[in-house]
Amino acid sequence: MLDVSKLKFDEKGLIPAIVVDSISKKVLTLAYMNKESLEITMSKKLTCFYSRSRNELWLKGETSGNYQHVVSITADCDNDALVVVVEPDGPACHTGEESCFHNTVWENDELKEFSLSGLVKLIEGRKINKTEGSYTTYLFEKGIDKILKKVGEECTEVIIAGKADDKKETIYEIADLAYHTLVLMIQMGISLEDIHRELASRHVIDKKVKQEKMTK
Repeated sequence: MLDVSKLKFDEKGLIPAIVVDSISKKVLTLAYMNKESLEITMSKKLTCFYSRSRNELWLKGETSGNYQHVVSITADCDNDALVVVVEPDGPACHTGEESCFHNTVWENDELKEFSLSGLVKLIEGRKINKTEGSYTTYLFEKGIDKILKKVGEECTEVIIAGKADDKKETIYEIADLAYHTLVLMIQMGISLEDIHRELASRHVIDKKVKQEKMTK
């Protein structure tokens, strides 16, 4: 752990803090902290920044309810900038957007970024805005029974490929299973955050079980 006293604040007593979503890994905002706001952030486990325009501290979410629960804080190699990983309760931007960084300036069509959250949004779009010829839309139109049948079929395909020790085919079938599972999640109103929280709770339980075994 880095000693906080080794952080390098600028001549105004500030240090930039890049806030990142712990699940999507998306950059949510760039804000600034002083020593007091950093201390509040660590003690409350909620992001607290220093407003350069208002010259005052502000606890993110205090008025909007969109608190950011801090997972970790990491300094860069020069100790003059921070990355704050959070679990947000809502949008980071005052405009209502998930991230303050939502105005695309340029994008390389050959190297488009992929993310599970992006895929979820695409699948959600196929449910809300029916697209003719879309397989995803077809699944939603057929309903839960069809979706469950496809999840079951893809589970079987994963087992067959894994049993054959065919790595390439197993990867392919796991991807199919993941896609159909996401369709099921959206059909049932389950979010990636729901799964993340469930897995995180199991990690804590698993850690406790390991500790108990070590003490026996």
